[in-house]
Order: sequence, then structure tokens, then C-alpha cells
Amino acid sequence: MPHIANASAALLSRSTSSDARSGLQSVVTFAMNILSLLAAMAPVTAVSAVSWTASPFIPHSVPLAVRSPYLSAWLPQGSGTALNEAWPAFWTGSILGWAGYVTVDGKAYTYLGLPGGVTGSTNAVQKSMSFTATQSTFVLTAGPVDITVTFLSPVEPSDFAKQSMPFSYMAVSAAPNDGALHSVQVYSDISAEWVTGDNSLTANWTTTSANGMVLHQVQLASQSQFNEVSDHIQQGSAYFASTACSATFQSGQDIIVRQQFVTHGNLANTQDTNFRAVSNNWPVFGIAHDLGTISGPSSPAVFVVGHARDPAIEYIVSGGAVQSRSSYFWSQFSSGSAAVLSFLNDYSSALSRAQNFDAKVQSDASKTSSDYAALVALSIRQAFGATEITISKNPDGSFNTDDVLMFMKEISSDGNVNTVDVIFPSWPAWLYTNPSLGKALLLPLFEYQASGQYPNKWSVHDMGSSYPKALGHNDGNDEPMPLEESGNMLIMTLSYTQKTNDLSLIQTYESLLDQWTQFLISDALIPANQISTDDFAGSLANQTNLAIKGIVGIRAMASIESLLGNTAKSQNYSYGNNTSWGLAYNLYADKLLGFNLFPQSIYTMQASWYQTVYTNFGVPLDTRHSYTKSDWQIFTAAMLQSTSTAVRDMFITGVHNYASSANNANREPIGDWYDTTSGVVEGFRARPVVGGHLALLAL
Repeated sequence: MPHIANASAALLSRSTSSDARSGLQSVVTFAMNILSLLAAMAPVTAVSAVSWTASPFIPHSVPLAVRSPYLSAWLPQGSGTALNEAWPAFWTGSILGWAGYVTVDGKAYTYLGLPGGVTGSTNAVQKSMSFTATQSTFVLTAGPVDITVTFLSPVEPSDFAKQSMPFSYMAVSAAPNDGALHSVQVYSDISAEWVTGDNSLTANWTTTSANGMVLHQVQLASQSQFNEVSDHIQQGSAYFASTACSATFQSGQDIIVRQQFVTHGNLANTQDTNFRAVSNNWPVFGIAHDLGTISGPSSPAVFVVGHARDPAIEYIVSGGAVQSRSSYFWSQFSSGSAAVLSFLNDYSSALSRAQNFDAKVQSDASKTSSDYAALVALSIRQAFGATEITISKNPDGSFNTDDVLMFMKEISSDGNVNTVDVIFPSWPAWLYTNPSLGKALLLPLFEYQASGQYPNKWSVHDMGSSYPKALGHNDGNDEPMPLEESGNMLIMTLSYTQKTNDLSLIQTYESLLDQWTQFLISDALIPANQISTDDFAGSLANQTNLAIKGIVGIRAMASIESLLGNTAKSQNYSYGNNTSWGLAYNLYADKLLGFNLFPQSIYTMQASWYQTVYTNFGVPLDTRHSYTKSDWQIFTAAMLQSTSTAVRDMFITGVHNYASSANNANREPIGDWYDTTSGVVEGFRARPVVGGHLALLAL
């Protein structure tokens, strides 16, 4: 998790669019010599009055269409922002033109985005916003009719083909609020901003109406494979589609297309073929539906938005060769339009599956608390939205669905591929939803290092410096976190094996695992001056938390060797500095793996201590700063669950207070690094490490 890159771009409106026995006493000494931290109780930031209700709370940003690193649309909130009070934004904060109107008895209302330059429309009035693990729902009043707008980004952990589809739904339905009959038409469009990070580049597009579907497909005229501009991929196509029944369509300049609907309640079924720069008269791609005259709740008008490309990942294999890998779903479809059509026709079933998934998550997490259930619900789409499931091709060009690798973008901190210390905090999400996803994340790292191309004796930090290029580090000059990453790989590998009884990873890669363990044995006793996953805090010698990770990692190898029928290995450790303190979140791995290496007295002392340094937004990461990490706090809550439910809940409440702190400084998809005195984000946004918020569920 390397260097800080604070992606705090402002969202602007646009007018036109081991056994370790002898070491335990050292831990006791460390805990008993902790110094007091003078941390004042911080008040929860006041929430500005909003005219609508929020359930379970107003997050910093509401997920709208979040399915991949490149399909990631959010509604920034600050102190509370209605669906028609801001443009939807990419995770970086840049605008994604996405607009919506509804006409009721000939009168037009805006329900989505900030479309300007159009006459004859007024804003619908938002009544409520709510979110679950897969859905965000807004209800707005458009005169005598209430409009329900539901954004569904399916989470399909057990179906790799469906989970790999980079598409999302928006469903819009209407119901009279006065008991009378009303004529209702619904419209939405996207702009060409969805295909690039540089709006001066030229886009082209096509519109088709076939097989019961209206489909707009938009792409850059000149594409650059595997390359990004401002974190947008410069490759592939954006798609916007809906059913053809009762639908009209139009492409063209934003104000022209939108004015057509506002004035007439339908579109002209025409196409603008003047291909041009994205910012040149802002081309948009609209679809309108006539819901007819309604006397009660209508069936929804269902729209699909997406961004797909092929190939998806550039991946280094043995001998330095480079392989192009495809998203899994391409194995089932001959074209992007066929994939979109299948996704569109699957809406009712997808909604049912999503509701079942949401209910299970809510039920499981609510066993801890309602605050915890809300935090988990907000985190799941963000964790999954940083990943892509891929497959390779056979020599004959057919897809090899037995070769499944998942890739994760280290969103916002520096864009690395499969960063080990970003996978590790997200690990509970995969253990809870489907451990096979975790295996698919680890396999690229194992395959690469087993090929002999990485020269260091410890685990590599990541699979590539710039997503989606998983090209390794044959020079060995990846960011050096030797103890951190080696311990992470051992812990994750064993936890996967324990959850699934699948021995394939430890059987295939035993020599690599042993190599990393030998490094830990030499390095974990007294950790050298090095950085940990929290690299923004700087390097430090003798880090207790790193030593804990090393010890647990060594003990993990003992269990791995036992499972393989080999001799168990162990190692002692000690510590240097007992005048500082920090969140010992790496003890979570001891609980996760069921070792109980550390005596209960250690957890009891920690539970007591953390209460003395708690603020309303949680506990600082360590002595040096007032900031903290949300993922590590929930790890700590989980490891203390059997010690003190009160302290567990204290940590959950702190993170919940931060995630629900409605102030204008926080408008990003959850930033996991924040200040405990102010509740304001320090940096990072939309990172998959929020999968760590599922730490209690993974236990």
C-alpha cells in the first residue's frame, strides 16, 4: 500500500452536462509499560439539516454503479446531497455525466444529475435514500407521482461469469401519491465521459435496436490497450441499454437530446454521427420509456450501464512472456451486446438473488450490532468493485475456464496490481463470501514467484506497478515490505486452506512458503527498520505489530507443514521498544487461524488500554499520529470479540461514526485512513481494504 495520493478532486457541476513461548513475556512487558495518550473526546460532526430520510445513514458517497475499477459511479454526499443535486462521479471524483428526467402529465422533473441548459423542468423532491449490500434506493416526489430509483450492482461471489460482468442496473418506477391516474414517461442518458480520463479525446458511438433491446455503445476513436489516463482505462466501450418495448432513443448534444424529452416526453429515434471530442458539445446517449397511464405502482423501466474491454489484464508468465487475459464472462458471449442483452434480461432473477444476498449479510452482521450491519453493507460493493475475474485462452483460441485468476487494483493509493498488503486487509470479504475468490487473488502472486523471475527471498509486494499491467518486478525493486508481505501470504494461505480443506495451494507452493518462513525466522525476532502496510506513517525499527505478524506467520507454516505431513516449525521472538503503543491488529490472524498463541491476559490488557485512548471516531493507529485506519480498527474489534463485547462495540461505533459523519470534508467513497479527532478523511478513497470491515463475519 505505497505512497500517498490524496484523490480529493472537487466535484463541480457543469451547466450543460509458531509456538513463540519465550516471546510472550515480552508482549506482557510491552503492554504493561504503555504510556498514556492525551486524546480528548472528539464531538461527532453535526449533520446539516436535510429534507429527506436516510437509512441506515448518510455515507460519504453513495454507490450507484460499482462493479469494477472502471465501472465505479458514486453520488458524493458531504452533509447530504439528493440524487438530483450533484453529478454522479467516478471514484476519483471526476464527473460522469448521468442524467434523468420524468414527465408526469406533460410536466418534466429532474431526478438524476445536474443537467443544465434545458427549459421547462423542475427538480423532483427527494424523500429518502437507503442502501443495502448491493442496492442504493432513492424515492423522489415528482408532483402527484413518487419516483423510486434503484441502483443495483449485483454481488455474485459463487458465479464467476456473472461476477465478472462489468454492468450495473438502474430501475425507475412510479406510483401516484394522490390516488389519481397519471401519464408517466421516464428518461435517462449517459455522456461520453464514461470512456476516458481526458475529455479532449475523440469518441465515436453506435446505437442499435434489436432483439428487444435499445443499446448505445460508446468508445474512444483511438484506444490504448492496458493504459489509463487519470485512472480511467483508455480501452473498451461504455454501454447504456434498456428494453426496446415502449422505448425511444436519441444521441446528440446534451441540451438537444434532453430538451427533446422534456418538451415531448419521448425521443426522436435519431443518431448524431458527428463524432467528436467528449467535451465538444457533450454528446449524450438517451433512452426514454413510456410507462403509460398508471393508477398504482408501475413496473420499472430498467436501464443497464457498463464498461467492458477485451483483453482486460496483461500478465507475466514463465520466461518473461506476457499473456493477455480476458474477463471470465467473455467465455459465454460472442460480443459485448450479447452480454448486455443477457444481463438486461436477467434483471428479475438478479434482483431476487441480490435481495437474498442482502438479507443474509444483514442477518449475519446484525448478530453483532445494527451499526456493524450498516458498515458491512456499505463496504461490500467497494471491496468487490476493485477486482476483476479473468481467464486465459487455450492454444486454439478457446477460453480456458479452468485457469481463473482474480486481479485487484490498489485504488487511489498508487494503482498497483494485487498488492499483498491490500489483499490482506480485504481478506475477510473473500473468506466470508467465497474463499475461492481469495485463492484466485493469491494465485498470480504464487505463479509469478514460483517461475523464479522475482529475485528476493521474501514475498513480492505486488504483481505490477500500474494496473492492469501485472508484469511483476523482475528487478526486485518493488516497494520493500519483506516481513509484512511474507507474513501476509502465509496467513492468508493457511486461512484459505482451513476454510476449504483444499490443499492445492500448500501442496503446489510449499517450497515458496518455506522460503518465506525462513526469512521470517531470521527477521521477525527483532524487526529491522522497515515499513509496514501503514507505510504513510514511515519506517520504524522493532515494530511490535510486525513481530506479531511474523510470529503468527511462522506458526502458520507449522500448521501448513503439519497438513502436508511434514515437521512443524516454530520460532521465538522479542521486542525492543516498550515505551510506545499501537493497534496490535495483527493479533486478528491468531484468532482467525485458531492458534491462541497469545494468552488471554494480553487481550484483556489491550481491551482495557484502548478504552483510555478512544475518541468518538475510534483509536489512533499508534503513538505518532492522531489518524487511524478503519480496516485495522475492525480487525482489532474482531480479535477482542471474546474478550470484551463492549470494547468490540466501541471500535465499531468509532468507525461507524466516521463513516456516517456528514460533513462537507467527506465526499469520497469510504476513505479508510482518517483523523480520529476530527472524523475527516486523511487520504485514500474507494479502496478494497474495506473488505476488512467483514472481519467479524470471517470469524
